[in-house]
Amino acid sequence: MVYETGNRTVDDAVSRVLDGERLDRRDGLALIAQPVDALAAGADAVRSELGDGTVDACSIVNAKAGNCAEDCGFCAQSVHFDTGIDTYDFLGPEKILEAAKRAERDGSQRFGIVLAEKGVSKERRPDEWEAVLKAIRLVRDETDVEVDASLGILTEEEAAILAEEGLNHYNHNIETSPRYFPEIVQSHGFEDRVETLEVAKDAGMDLCAGVILGMGESPTDRVDAAVALQDIGVSSLPVNILNPVAGTPLAERGLPDITTEAVVKTIAVYRLLHPEARVRLTGGREVNLDTEGQVAALEAGADGILTGDYLTTAGQSPADDIEIVEQAGLEPNRETNEFDPERVKERRDDETGPETAAGSAERKSELESDD
Repeated sequence: MVYETGNRTVDDAVSRVLDGERLDRRDGLALIAQPVDALAAGADAVRSELGDGTVDACSIVNAKAGNCAEDCGFCAQSVHFDTGIDTYDFLGPEKILEAAKRAERDGSQRFGIVLAEKGVSKERRPDEWEAVLKAIRLVRDETDVEVDASLGILTEEEAAILAEEGLNHYNHNIETSPRYFPEIVQSHGFEDRVETLEVAKDAGMDLCAGVILGMGESPTDRVDAAVALQDIGVSSLPVNILNPVAGTPLAERGLPDITTEAVVKTIAVYRLLHPEARVRLTGGREVNLDTEGQVAALEAGADGILTGDYLTTAGQSPADDIEIVEQAGLEPNRETNEFDPERVKERRDDETGPETAAGSAERKSELESDD
């Protein structure tokens, strides 16, 4: 395939990627300095050639909220910060299955079980560990979505058990570059996150690991994070955008909002550095990007989204997400869950409003009201 944007740096990168060459840090730094239009066009050409023309949707449930001992500066669930969110213990397997079924109905292909803690522990919290395994089995056996999880640090034994139970992807974000990581987290190091990803990968799970943009990092940090993820080897790369929650250190810093252009350029560079991964536009996108901006990110090489609510904040409706995907000239992925996109869009007008799949703190009362 020959594709020309008229920008020599971008065109050379596109040609090399399509020839099977892996771009490196030097390439990433050169690319992120290029004009956004050429960069987006080049990334879209790579996605068009190597992808399947679909956007893959995943959803999450906040299965255990708050009281996390870690001090990640962006996180409303840290016990170190007064953010006023509701906290609760593990929801239970049946409640998680209910959320997974909503995800299935709303078009998600993957469903992630997320626990707010340093790490699920088979030894220290055996009852919770067994409940997590039961939830994985229920979602695996009673829905058509693939089951993923974000459970913090894992031992080799725990990772092997999760893989045996059929856990598909393990999510453990690196958040930012190795250089900038200590500015965001002090209670553990960048290498701790890498080690957990390696343990999960060695056990046979695919990896979902990405970043948060807009935390005060530089464009170089964004490139360095992508290069670190190349070394780790990920099949899903979520790109979150900071939505500062009052009470967290990053909210108190009063950071300037990241621009749409910066987000789109980063997405494009990530596509070129990770040509075969799902580059996923995730948390904070509807706060930081208007509809046009979200479409632009998809047109710049993104081919995945996180739909529904996030961990402590509400997200965008699945119906709106499908329309944004279609505006970008793409189709929702239906490989695993053969849902009807038109039916999802029809439900947006239900009197009760669209039921999203994931678990912001506001969903806790709804989940408990069924007891």
